[in-house]
Amino acid sequence: MISTPTPQVTTASTGKRPARASLRPWYKWWLTIFAFPVAGEIAYLIAGRVDSVSPAVLGGLIAGAGIGAAQWALLRRRGVNPVWILATAVGFAAGLTVGSAVVSYRTDISSLAVMGAITGLAIGVAQGATFANTKRMILWSVATAALYALGWCATTLGGISVDKQFMVFGLYGAISSIVLQSTFVRLFVPAKTVSS
Repeated sequence: MISTPTPQVTTASTGKRPARASLRPWYKWWLTIFAFPVAGEIAYLIAGRVDSVSPAVLGGLIAGAGIGAAQWALLRRRGVNPVWILATAVGFAAGLTVGSAVVSYRTDISSLAVMGAITGLAIGVAQGATFANTKRMILWSVATAALYALGWCATTLGGISVDKQFMVFGLYGAISSIVLQSTFVRLFVPAKTVSS
């Protein structure tokens, strides 16, 4: 009996690279870390403390636009529309307004974690809506909520004067949250072009 070899499909014959799900950090994403303290400081200088609705809305729009623009600068090569910037700004403003009011503008670590989770959830929903995929939107929203809560906890534990009622955490919180986010951002925003 003669056995015939089973044909092997290779990437060379199909011309496609195999898709791999990896949790290896996307190191370019770490550049967005610096957007947090810069956008937050600009928002704080213009809007003041987050101690009422007006500064929360204005500061959220400013900080969100800055952070969203920095993220989009990297994601645009992956086919992400500039609407990402607007979505981040609106989500940030809505989330910060609701989150800060829910905790009565308190700045203890548990209050900031709750505020961060609500803010992150709103940002995640707004950004995730640009994915046009419900499952990815839900997962992105939950992950972003957790990362923003973590960011505020890291900032508080780092000894930063959070009693000044900032719009967003600074470098400590950004490092902890963005480094983690860099391990899965490419799974949610797959490349649409060859160069990424």
